Amino acid sequence: MKIQTKITLLFLILSTGILVLLNTFILYFDYQFNYDDFFKRLEARVNLTAETRLFPGERSRAYEEVRNKYLEKLDSETEYIIKADAKGKFDTRQFPAEFTEEIFSQGKSRYKHKNRFLAGKIVAAIPDEYIVIVSARNPYGMRELKELQKIIIVGFTGSLIIAFFVGKVFSYYTFDPIRKLTDRMKVITSDNLHLRLNDWNGKDEISELTQTFNDMLNRLETAFETQNNFVSNASHELRTPLTIINAEVELALTKADLTENQRAIFSTICAETDKLTQILSSLLLLAQSGFNGRKQSWQTIRVDELIWMSVGSVKKIQAQSNIEVDFETLPENEELLQISGNSNLLRLAITNIISNACKYSQNQLVTVKLMVQNKQIGITVTDQGIGIPSSELPYIFEPFFRASNTLNFQGYGVGLPLTLNIIRLHKGTIDISSEVGKGTQILILLPVATA
Repeated sequence: MKIQTKITLLFLILSTGILVLLNTFILYFDYQFNYDDFFKRLEARVNLTAETRLFPGERSRAYEEVRNKYLEKLDSETEYIIKADAKGKFDTRQFPAEFTEEIFSQGKSRYKHKNRFLAGKIVAAIPDEYIVIVSARNPYGMRELKELQKIIIVGFTGSLIIAFFVGKVFSYYTFDPIRKLTDRMKVITSDNLHLRLNDWNGKDEISELTQTFNDMLNRLETAFETQNNFVSNASHELRTPLTIINAEVELALTKADLTENQRAIFSTICAETDKLTQILSSLLLLAQSGFNGRKQSWQTIRVDELIWMSVGSVKKIQAQSNIEVDFETLPENEELLQISGNSNLLRLAITNIISNACKYSQNQLVTVKLMVQNKQIGITVTDQGIGIPSSELPYIFEPFFRASNTLNFQGYGVGLPLTLNIIRLHKGTIDISSEVGKGTQILILLPVATA
């Protein structure tokens, strides 16, 4: 999940929490206000009932007139006047015990059960005592509360939708600078290390990230230039003395007065010099293939033709090799067989793999298969050779590493690392599977050239 999406979801969750708390407080206080207001209306009627029913006179008639004229009758409004008996006890069995107990202890009480509201108090009308209770329902208030609930639910849903889109816009603009940096970073490759990210004004984290990345590019460019200089100089400085040594040894071997021992020594020197020259050439190719590719000649290449050239190169070196090429699954569209790259390097990489397959299978059948799928070209090289121990498979692409069962075969351990560098340089991948005694299969995947 992208960080931008996480920020949007986090913003939505926080907004949801805030809205839930806010709506909960609104509902709670509205309920309290609604109930408290209705109880106050009931208590006012309790006082009026006590005045008009227990204290008759001019004053009570005035209260009665005011009540009838200005106070609406509540829904299911009922008045109760309970007189204490001779022992001072009240018959309150028809009312909830919790309600009456609070009246006895506090002198007055409020009680609600579902939509039934009760308010009552003890009134002393000497020499007697009474409990005056008024009961009513509050359908209008409950209806208002239900309407408020609907409004809150609708408002809550709408607010969540708005919060989601606001969070999305907020996260989009928040990560817009990072997105621009990412797009710029994708443009910068080993081919154009001289490019830099655009400087951001300010001292925020984006500016710091930009400066850090530009500093890293400076170091990389310096390292690549140093490597390029080394490769160029090594190519000249190391090859020259080796060529001289080899020429001198060959000249010495032409002399007729050499003893057998001397001739054997010179022959050994000549052979080892040739090996050293081959190792040097492989190392130089390995270094160049892992560099930046700016000096390579890139063109559109047909992979089927590249395979035939590689097979031909192997047969020139290993005339006894047994190679079968399988082109049965070639696509009808020839453009799907084209890749962009350096023909010499790719031919070297494929030749290395086919040559290894022939060498380590001791000229048993080696199958080279070409296939195209999902805009990728696959080249599979399968042999029936000695295989590679599973514990050593992770190391076969390391320079100079050779499997433990290859001691009887000549090699220097630079072919596969060189091949891997070349395939990576062409934005491809290489995969290997092997079993000791049964053989090895190597799969190369390269992207089809874009029009």
